[in-house]
Order: sequence, then structure tokens, then C-alpha cells
Amino acid sequence: MIDKPIEAVMRESKRDILIPADLVATVNEENNLQHVFLVLTKIKYAKIPVLDNDSHFKGLVSLPMITEKMLGNTGITSRCLDTMKVKEIMQTEVPTIYERDNLEAILRYLIDENFLPYVDHENHFKGIITRREIFKEVNFLAHNFSKHYIALPAYLEKKLNQETKSKSM
Repeated sequence: MIDKPIEAVMRESKRDILIPADLVATVNEENNLQHVFLVLTKIKYAKIPVLDNDSHFKGLVSLPMITEKMLGNTGITSRCLDTMKVKEIMQTEVPTIYERDNLEAILRYLIDENFLPYVDHENHFKGIITRREIFKEVNFLAHNFSKHYIALPAYLEKKLNQETKSKSM
């Protein structure tokens, strides 16, 4: 559980941690791998969200997933990229976030992921929350915590509490 003072200061930031869907590069699950290979190469991201025709989040696709299909017994070939679809190779077991305010879950997932897809309860893709955006919030916290709270070492706080109790008796 995140300490309440930490969470309070992080929530005070006026920045939105969500990168909206219309600003995120995505591909359709029906796209062929040739198209996705070009998109990933052009935008220089390693992994991007996959959507269906109704903007439902379906999974993630990455360059390593595509290059794995290009490796054959006799070398590298791109022939399969024209005929294979994204839905055949995409990663479908992906952590997603439904509640932007669930800071604890976001932090836990972002330990292992560079970004989290944010979806509504019908799985419509709404955007992503990135490690970079969370680091900006941590930076805000680091520079603003003492404006609102005084941090005491735990042993000193215990000592002050004990002294207060003994004086009230």
C-alpha cells in the first residue's frame, strides 16, 4: 500500500499520466506483418498496441515477434510477412489498467512493462500509461513533498509518540 502522504502529493500534480489513444501508434489485428514491420521501424518503438475494427484492445506486437517469424532454416526471409496477420503472433496476455486512479497497480505493473494499455470496462482502448509519465510524477513528488509534509525518521516518530503518551499520563 502506498503511504497516504506520498499518494496525496503525487495526485496534486496537474499533469495527466495518460497518453490518449489518438496520440498512440497502434495497428489492427488484421494487418499483415509487412505493414506492422514498417510501422514499428518508422516510429522506433519496440512494441505497440493491437486493436480490432471497433477499437477494442486485443494485445501487443513487437519487432522481435516479427523477426522471429522471419528466421528460417536457410537464413532470414521476409516472404511470410505479406501473408501472416498480426493476430497470429501478437501477445494477448497483457496487463491492462481500468482505473487511472489505481496508482498502486500502475506502479506494480510498470516494474516489468514500459507502458500499460488503459481500457474501459468494455475493453475499448483509451490510451497508455508509460513509465516515463510515472517518472515525471515521481520527479514532481521528489521536488514537492517537503512543501506539504515533514518527514521524520521512524525511530524519532516513535520516540516522540512515547514522550507524548508519558506526559499525558
